Amino acid sequence: MLISFENVSFGYDGNYILKNISFCIDKSERIGLIGANGEGKTTLINLACKTLIPDEGAVIKYNGVKIGLLEQNGGYESQNSVYDEMMCVIAEQTEAVKRLNSLSQSLSNSDETSDEYKILSAKIESLNKYIAANDCYNAEIKVKTVLNGMGFENNYEQKIGTMSGGEKTRLKIARLLIENPDLLILDEPTNHLDVKTTFWLEEYLQTFKGAIFTVSHDRYFLDKTVNKIFEIENKGLLTFSGNYSKYKQLKADYNALKLKEYEKQQEEIKKLEEYVAKNIVRATTAKSAKSRVKQLDKMEVLQKPYLPPRPPKFLFEYDISPAERALTITNLTLEVQNKSLISDGNLTILRGQKIAVVGENGTGKSTLLKLIANQKNNAVEVGRQVKFAYYDQENINLNGENSVIAELWERHVAYSQTDIRAALARCGLYAEDMDKKVKNLSGGERAKLALCVFQSERGNFLLLDEPTNHLDLPAREALEGALKAFDGTVLFVSHDRYFISACADKILEIENKKLNLYDGGYEYYKQAKANEREIKLLIERQEADKKFKQRREQSYKSSRERAEEAKLKQNIKRLEEQIFALESEEQTINEELATPKNAHDYVAINALCERLNAIKDELTILYEEYGKLL
Repeated sequence: MLISFENVSFGYDGNYILKNISFCIDKSERIGLIGANGEGKTTLINLACKTLIPDEGAVIKYNGVKIGLLEQNGGYESQNSVYDEMMCVIAEQTEAVKRLNSLSQSLSNSDETSDEYKILSAKIESLNKYIAANDCYNAEIKVKTVLNGMGFENNYEQKIGTMSGGEKTRLKIARLLIENPDLLILDEPTNHLDVKTTFWLEEYLQTFKGAIFTVSHDRYFLDKTVNKIFEIENKGLLTFSGNYSKYKQLKADYNALKLKEYEKQQEEIKKLEEYVAKNIVRATTAKSAKSRVKQLDKMEVLQKPYLPPRPPKFLFEYDISPAERALTITNLTLEVQNKSLISDGNLTILRGQKIAVVGENGTGKSTLLKLIANQKNNAVEVGRQVKFAYYDQENINLNGENSVIAELWERHVAYSQTDIRAALARCGLYAEDMDKKVKNLSGGERAKLALCVFQSERGNFLLLDEPTNHLDLPAREALEGALKAFDGTVLFVSHDRYFISACADKILEIENKKLNLYDGGYEYYKQAKANEREIKLLIERQEADKKFKQRREQSYKSSRERAEEAKLKQNIKRLEEQIFALESEEQTINEELATPKNAHDYVAINALCERLNAIKDELTILYEEYGKLL
């Protein structure tokens, strides 16, 4: 067990956000935390990390548990480069390997019978255990794997201080993965990730050995990474086994069962009360009536099941139907601050099509939507009777000083106040929200207001840039339903793959500065990309095989040449040794012939002279052979 909550309650000014929360997180668990905006998800995380203290109950973190926290809006401040910063994380592992090499060198120079040898051996054994437990030899490889997976493969030398907020969030995730904590707590980890990086993170987390506790509105991400759902509802905590898709089914069954039990008991109570009312005053039935009263008194009355706030209801309508060809882009060149985003882009959108724009961060998705909405580029031809409605992810079209009701009413002065209030209420903004200033709204409230303004424009061609940002799951599902029911044209940018899958019948990918249209929904697109990757891998393998064969042939030639060179050196060395030996023997014989004691020994002199002549003949042959080799 890593962390446990025991009857934890927390609130502000006597108003509880969480009440009597109890749960525990065990090793290797995968938990997704969901709930409507403002229900207390981030508060619960802060309690788990002990940055908040509960008003009641206790949060127990067990000894030695290492927690890694990704805050939703957490910064990352450092003067280091990306790579240097991540290498600091594994400093202990790299130092351990260096220390082991140093000790091994000292051990090789020490006497096996000495005390020093025994001490060094013990230290090496202990260090080897640490290195094995912490996978120190692969630490640097892990750093590069994680950085590349999180999209920093071309930014190792970038200074962290120059990064955007989204880039810093991605780097914070990378650091947490490298740190490898016992419990990884993630608050909306996919908010700043493109589809490619999110895919990589999902796959990596499936191999993560620690526990995961994540808050996310990304339903695909929850399906891939968790096997238990915690839901905060009405200040309490509900637990469901399985991923998000399984939760949807279990939650529906849970609500139906609770409502059935409540209605059954209410029906029983009504019958008992009616019987008592009719019979309590009759002498003949008073006794049985009193027994019903006792039965009612003993009954544990069920509370009426909690009904979550009604989700918003969006509705997109238009007044005039546009031409069949709603939009044509021809040879589009798109640049921002001297950076080329799209080159020779071509696209045709027909009336009624719903297209999701995807691509890595920085490829120009949002810029493309703004370009189309502005209608000022000659490469963009808009069809007859097309009326755009544009939703900006930053909601910059909203006036922060306006009240909620004024923000919509100023745009539609002919509407009655009742109509304005009703329109806002359908989008999830109620009487208590009407006089709030726009600048004081939460992210979810601003998004609902912006969507209300957006739908009031009655466009027949909807342009939406990250419309699900800040929306809770019920609101996202409501928006999905409205867009699916809309019979006009839709072009939208989103990182929410569940949303894309529900709404898009085609996928437009911006990749390598090109506009690539996939004639199918999200599953079709995923399969097409998988096929492209397989073809790319096949081509890369073929190229690698070709290069390997070339290197092998070169290596064969090279090895043969090296063998011949080695053989030549051996022959030269052999000849030199033979020549040296014969020349030494020749010198010895000449010295013996000059010795006075051998002057009268004709037999000895004759033998020495014969050997001397033979040596000269041999040397002549060897000199000739030696000269050829040189």
